[in-house]
Amino acid sequence: MSLLDDGGPIFAQIAAELANQIADGTVGEGERVASSNELAAFYRVNPATAARSLTVLSEEGLVEKRRGVGMFVAKGAREQLVGARRRRFADRYVRPLVIEAARLGIEQDELLDLVRAELTSAEVTTGGKG
Repeated sequence: MSLLDDGGPIFAQIAAELANQIADGTVGEGERVASSNELAAFYRVNPATAARSLTVLSEEGLVEKRRGVGMFVAKGAREQLVGARRRRFADRYVRPLVIEAARLGIEQDELLDLVRAELTSAEVTTGGKG
């Protein structure tokens, strides 16, 4: 079953999915990741496309090749991914939220109360998973 969509290069989508697995801990540091042939079979793509996704992750320092054994999640990969995603989250969502709140004259305490209320609402609707 393929989890790919029609947006963006296939190799980038595969790399992103593997990065998600590293970030959420599905695949931990030091654990082997699927080979290019395994990825090709799973996603039903050319092995060269799958290999390119592993090359991307390797260039980013998220996986490392162990000669004759395969590709493994690099030490510190999860921390690196989570740190980068937190910074991107702040840039994309928190900063614009704070800027718009300032434009509307919403004070810091009121903004925090609004965020807390949304968090509480999200916990109720997701059963505490959100």
